Amino acid sequence: MSDPVRTITPPAGPSEPPPPAGMSVPAFIAGLQAAIPGAVERVVFWVGDWSLVVAASLLLEAAAYLRDQPDAQFDGCSDVTAVDWPPRAERFDVIYSLYSTRLRHRVRLKIRVADGGAAPSVSGIWPSANWLEREVFDMFGIRFDGHPDLRRILMPDEWQGHPQRKDYPLEGPGELLMENPMDWLRVKRARDEIE
Repeated sequence: MSDPVRTITPPAGPSEPPPPAGMSVPAFIAGLQAAIPGAVERVVFWVGDWSLVVAASLLLEAAAYLRDQPDAQFDGCSDVTAVDWPPRAERFDVIYSLYSTRLRHRVRLKIRVADGGAAPSVSGIWPSANWLEREVFDMFGIRFDGHPDLRRILMPDEWQGHPQRKDYPLEGPGELLMENPMDWLRVKRARDEIE
């Protein structure tokens, strides 16, 4: 008797729970919602942290507001990363982790980007985002409009594909699967000698 085949459906996106009933949002979130209507699509509270799903078209306005407002003062972008959700039309979540050194609080901004789409670069607002956005471009293939130097940062320039995408081949783009690093070096040297 054979085992039945199980079909596993990948998740369409993350769980984004709203704040618990009776919990008020911080003043900087309420201020952002009032100052830029439509910028905040969803307020999320998960494991003690606030996240805001922001309309990509209003990201730069929302980011500048959160940097400049006295009750926010998010003067640092500590990380930019992405998550790949292939079943979703807007396949990628681009996540910005912000921190205020003066007020000692944090928030995450999240935008959604379709495959082949672009996110606005926040490197003009937080210079620390420059290399972080380059890493997201290199690993996921997400372009950042207005970035001053968008090019690969981790992989060689001639590398094919973007390794953090869920559809990237596990062995790499047309590479031989070699477990022993010495085997890999022998193949690389042979290739270099031919060229």
